[in-house]
Amino acid sequence: MAMNIDTLKGKIADLLTDMLERDNTSIDEFATRLATAVVEEVQSADIIYTSGLVAPSGGGPVTGTFEGNLV
Repeated sequence: MAMNIDTLKGKIADLLTDMLERDNTSIDEFATRLATAVVEEVQSADIIYTSGLVAPSGGGPVTGTFEGNLV
């Protein structure tokens, strides 16, 4: 699945709304929840490979520089 800025934006807005409505807030909780939202969105990304890696014909590790994008 492609990353979606609107999904992340919504999670951040919900988080801020929740934290601002509280009498007692926690910087640690805010940081954890924000980091979780970002990691979840990045983990949902697709990697589009375009070129750069070479596999040896006789087997062995792939070499080269990965060229591609997260979407």
